[in-house]
Amino acid sequence: MAHHQRRPDQAITDPDEQMAIIRRCKHLTIAMARGGEPYLATVNYGYDEAARAFFFHSSTVGKKIEILRENPLVWGQIMEDLGYCDGRCQHAFRTLQFCGRVLLVEDPAEKRRALSLMIEHLERDPSAVKARFVDDRSVRGVAIGRIDVQLFSAKRGKTDD
Repeated sequence: MAHHQRRPDQAITDPDEQMAIIRRCKHLTIAMARGGEPYLATVNYGYDEAARAFFFHSSTVGKKIEILRENPLVWGQIMEDLGYCDGRCQHAFRTLQFCGRVLLVEDPAEKRRALSLMIEHLERDPSAVKARFVDDRSVRGVAIGRIDVQLFSAKRGKTDD
């Protein structure tokens, strides 16, 4: 799936800057659809850079899981809000958008790894939290989605005019 940015001067093409957005932010929003009806969900995440895959957790039942089982294609966005530029009627931001396919992870070892990635991304002291939450009970009781990214597109809000 090709994507053409309308404002190439605002494009972020440097992979290191794109990764900085992923590392700095804590939530992403995924857009999905079922039967022509759109649906959005905002989730926290972990990212596996080598696999180009985001992981998120969810309840094992509910609208998001139902939709993803029917249509695993998603569009996602991470937005880094850098603040409103008072008096300039502009907003400073960086966004990373991506398209991908969601796989609902069943393998217990991959679920453990995904939970560990998410905790490491979010927590200042991940070892204590992993000891409490990455166990057999948690792995059995949670759904884990893996978004295999097909395309990244990023841009920044222009604030230097």
